[in-house]
Amino acid sequence: MVPTAYYLILSAILFSMGVAAFLIKRNIISIFMSIELMLNAVNLSFVAFAHMWHQIQGQIFVFFVMVVAAAEAAVGLAIIIAIFRTRRTLNVDQINLLNS
Repeated sequence: MVPTAYYLILSAILFSMGVAAFLIKRNIISIFMSIELMLNAVNLSFVAFAHMWHQIQGQIFVFFVMVVAAAEAAVGLAIIIAIFRTRRTLNVDQINLLNS
């Protein structure tokens, strides 16, 4: 049996890696992947706490977060493709949507 603290430590490490990648990376797809990594880290902590307290509500909430993340991934990738088609780059520093 793995202690709940191990899952929470892993979740904190994954979330920290996502935040670091979000702040460091300049590619839109890398930033998008780091946001997904942060969402998955939070889901892991929800599942760990739900298992620790023997509550099903945490796992149900994780299911809804995963549904929203899937919809966000579809919309986010569509926006990324639209930006790439107009700007021909995915570098955040080179994209300025206010200028034509």
